[in-house]
Amino acid sequence: MSPTSPLSLADVLADLPDPRSRHGQRYPLVPVLCLVTLGLLLGRKSLDAIARLGRDYGPHLLLALGFPRGQGPVKSTLSRLLRRQDAPALEARLARWIQSRLPAGVSVLSLDGKTARGSRDGDLPGQHLVSAYAPQAEAVLGQLRVDAKTNEHKAALQLLGLLPLQGKVVLGDAAFCQRDVAAKVVAEGGDYIFTVKANQPGLETDIAAGFGFEAAARSIAAAFSPGTAAPAAREGGGGRE
Repeated sequence: MSPTSPLSLADVLADLPDPRSRHGQRYPLVPVLCLVTLGLLLGRKSLDAIARLGRDYGPHLLLALGFPRGQGPVKSTLSRLLRRQDAPALEARLARWIQSRLPAGVSVLSLDGKTARGSRDGDLPGQHLVSAYAPQAEAVLGQLRVDAKTNEHKAALQLLGLLPLQGKVVLGDAAFCQRDVAAKVVAEGGDYIFTVKANQPGLETDIAAGFGFEAAARSIAAAFSPGTAAPAAREGGGGRE
């Protein structure tokens, strides 16, 4: 999508399936999700705070978002609807919305994995997510949950399959330094810079040898090893005493 023709949030959410029955729906799906998105963009971190937007800004805001009566849902309504929502489908549409609004020249994507704060529930572990972040736009373009049957680098493969990589440079730490991830980026027309650590000693040695680091390190170590005189700064006359 060209950056000169951005999509509206309502446009990208229009075809999202509604998990509710058609009977007894008081609030249309798209305005509710637009309300939640607006609340998050305003820094409201709880459903209660998001539900208060209508009271804080008045009915004109709710009418502009698409609530026909100018009345918004309460916290419990938001909670029930969001729990039933297809999260991957919603995230894919939000990513499409953001991508259509990226400024020209966004060429770097950074992969990162982390556990969402506050997502742990008793003995159940927290939700671990892999995200693709565009630092030039300060925006997350997409994220996927890492479930118990997979790992970060497999989730990254799925995530990269959802994003345009042509002409992009993908950054990542050692967790993403895997052959299949690198191959995916290259196949889609991108490049990558991944960290290599001692967890892949063979690869680390090969890279060091390829760039001559290993030979240089041995030369320096030998030059300054105990019992060896430091090399002269200059040969011949002309030095100062």
